[in-house]
Amino acid sequence: MATEQTKLVMDGLWNNNPALVQLLGLCPLLAVTGSVVNALGLGFATLLVLVGSNLLVSLIRNRVADDIRLPVFVMIIAALVTIAELTMQALTYELYQILGIFIPLIVTNCAILGRADAYARKNPPHLAVLDGLSMGLGFGAVLILLGAMREFLGQGTLFADMHLLLGPMAQNWTLVIIDDYRGFLFAVLPPGAFVGMGLIIAAKNTFDQYQKIQQLKAHPLNEAGSKRVRVTGTIA
Repeated sequence: MATEQTKLVMDGLWNNNPALVQLLGLCPLLAVTGSVVNALGLGFATLLVLVGSNLLVSLIRNRVADDIRLPVFVMIIAALVTIAELTMQALTYELYQILGIFIPLIVTNCAILGRADAYARKNPPHLAVLDGLSMGLGFGAVLILLGAMREFLGQGTLFADMHLLLGPMAQNWTLVIIDDYRGFLFAVLPPGAFVGMGLIIAAKNTFDQYQKIQQLKAHPLNEAGSKRVRVTGTIA
């Protein structure tokens, strides 16, 4: 069981990351990651919906016929997204306005429906919750990384406007990296999001390739033992 849980965590965070490997949910990921606070807001909402949908789908997995499972899953996801949307309207209204249509569009995030159908409907609730939590944290980590990269290049700051999400206590959390920075406009425009995402994916693939090479060096294949030796003799 521990091995299964470890695999779920590693798949969600790295090996099968929904953004870097599955390449799902890229539309909101690229659209709202102009700053860290935007990325945190969308990432947190997606995480809650992903965990909640996996839990509910797992609980009803033996009571829903295969013919209607997808419409039922979509209804569950839509209900959870509505709850998340209303909660953001009540608690973080300004951030909700900034994120706009991309909060209700969480319903169409293929990563959420994909995990519900591929994993949650086949496994018990505790594993389904762990899968949703791992996938949500992996997706959120990419959101935050891309948001930090674009905010730094575009504004020369980090954690600007965090009060929109965390309230007055985060009013002075802005970290100014470069004083009197004029900004790199390309980074905060949509093309900058594509380039930034491409760089992150390339960095992950490069690291994975390096790890494979190191493993091969540490455990070389015993080619000599796998070869068959054919012996022929001569009759005098």
